[in-house]
Amino acid sequence: MSDTPQNPSSSLTSQVSIFVSDHVREEPFFDDLANLGYPLKFYCREKKGWGDDQGNGVYFLHEQLLVKDFEGFLDIFFVAPQNRPVIVLGEQISRDYLAGLFPERPFFYLTKPVGIKQLSEILNQCVIQAEKHAIIQQYQKQLFRANEEIKDLRAIGMALSAERDPVKLLHLILTKSRQIAEADAASLYVSETQENLRFKLTQNASLDWQVSDNRLIPVNDSSIAGYVAQTGDALNLLDVYFLSPEYPFTFNRSFDEKSGYRCKSMLVVPMKNLSGETLGVLQLINKRSDYENHVPGRKLDVEKIIPFNRSDLDLLQALASQAAIALENAKLYADIKNLFEGFVKASIVAIEARDPTTCGHSERVATLTVAFARKINDLGEGQFKDFHFEERHLTEIRYASLLHDFGKVGVREEVLVKAKKLFPYEQDSLRSRFRYIRKGLEADFYRDCFEQLLARGKDNFLLLQPALQANYQLRLDELDEILEFLISANEPTVLEEGNFQRLLDIARLQYESPQGETIDYLTPREVQVLSIRKGSLSEAERTEIESHVTHTFNFLSKIPWTRELHRIPEIAYAHHEKLNGRGYPNHLENKIIPFESKLMTICDIFDALTARDRPYKKAIPYERAFDIMYNEVKQGLLTQELLDIFVQAHIYKVIEK
Repeated sequence: MSDTPQNPSSSLTSQVSIFVSDHVREEPFFDDLANLGYPLKFYCREKKGWGDDQGNGVYFLHEQLLVKDFEGFLDIFFVAPQNRPVIVLGEQISRDYLAGLFPERPFFYLTKPVGIKQLSEILNQCVIQAEKHAIIQQYQKQLFRANEEIKDLRAIGMALSAERDPVKLLHLILTKSRQIAEADAASLYVSETQENLRFKLTQNASLDWQVSDNRLIPVNDSSIAGYVAQTGDALNLLDVYFLSPEYPFTFNRSFDEKSGYRCKSMLVVPMKNLSGETLGVLQLINKRSDYENHVPGRKLDVEKIIPFNRSDLDLLQALASQAAIALENAKLYADIKNLFEGFVKASIVAIEARDPTTCGHSERVATLTVAFARKINDLGEGQFKDFHFEERHLTEIRYASLLHDFGKVGVREEVLVKAKKLFPYEQDSLRSRFRYIRKGLEADFYRDCFEQLLARGKDNFLLLQPALQANYQLRLDELDEILEFLISANEPTVLEEGNFQRLLDIARLQYESPQGETIDYLTPREVQVLSIRKGSLSEAERTEIESHVTHTFNFLSKIPWTRELHRIPEIAYAHHEKLNGRGYPNHLENKIIPFESKLMTICDIFDALTARDRPYKKAIPYERAFDIMYNEVKQGLLTQELLDIFVQAHIYKVIEK
């Protein structure tokens, strides 16, 4: 086989540039590099860069560039195209050390002398990587486009929640539908009756106009829009001038003949409500290949018109549904509310399925908090007399209370229901280890007896046996006492200082068998967990439990709430905040905590204290719960005036009914 290096194809070498640092030009192999056919771009010391740094390429760097201007080099690579391969010619700095600079890039390292074969092979590899990068960039562009489409759809959904004017919403939907499908023109028809469509709005980018029209069009197969309204089926037409004879309708060219415009590709979808009724028709005309660069008012080049694809159809159907919602907003409001009620109830079922011992907690907190807010409405004096909650606010409070713990679905179930410091499987492991040690002590005892019998004879052994038996029993008793202590320490009670020291002493104990096997009485994890001062959770587990608030907020924030309900995430997010800033997760202080959250916090604490037994605590009487809550008032955690109202107005009794 020939040793002559194989150059990559000329098409590849012309597409991939080599960005060369100035020191590389001084190397003996530079002429070979130049002869390989790649476009070379040279580092400019004055500009501290390569100037034109676009397109596919490979960085060929001398380590001296990194040594002399490391900070400037980092600035360059901060904005450089990602994943572009890097070749470093090194002498003093090792490959492994430099590789840490390029964790996201293909990295190659050369040392002198550099032969043409080695150089060519590495550049071939880099070219392949650069080509892969080009493909990745293409997919990234497509992904970016998809994300933008999703953002646009979400923006329309949020607009529907906020805007009550259906005319403005239809303008928005028509504009966004053109943008998403890259259409030059679009028209919107609204069902007037079962027999007629009203031509409401049309837009045309190349003609740079938007016109409202009120013409009536019959719902029949004589026109494209009428046919779609009649059948309820979407149409994707390749060229409206050349329709299949199977279609009963024709295309009216009168507008094209008058304006000089050329309608070609067309996408038409019905706007249907949830019942399947057609409320209108959305029509897109002429998908543009140059949409991103088009200039409004500039005549459309027919060569730039392309067919609509399946993705355009899917997106337009989604937008058509949004338009139908806008038209039927008043009617659907009650349906949406009922739908959301079902969703909330399903969410509560999901929460309580994770932790059955808290069954009913969310409903009780919601009932208590709404009753609390209604009581605030009735106050005619005091510092809260100016607070008033309308029905829409009470609905907002109710939903926030119902969903305040939804984030617990993101917490590990074993942590969520953890009753003791050790998980059940950890406690089983501890007991098994002590059983093993006990068996080891038993084996040691019988081995000692056997050895003593052989060494001393039967008579002398019988004299010694009681002492051996007593020592064996003492070791067993000590082992049993240690295990009993550890089982006690596993309970979620306050760990006394002396017991903490005892744990540390036990952690140093080991069992060593005659074969040299060493077994620690406790693992580091067990020492850590059993050393928990109070409760059953380690700091990491407590943090995980507390993270449910953030999970709740993240989940609720993804829902496109109406204006009346938009504060639900904010209210639920703060239900574990305290007045002195020692709450979680954001350590908000009194003035920043939403008033509704303060009401919910009191209700949440009360129910947590008085609800039926949970695995980690016992339910307590009301009076004891109030004592605990007033103690939190003294610590600056709760508002005394609000707690006074809760207690004195017997708000808590609403859940007894």
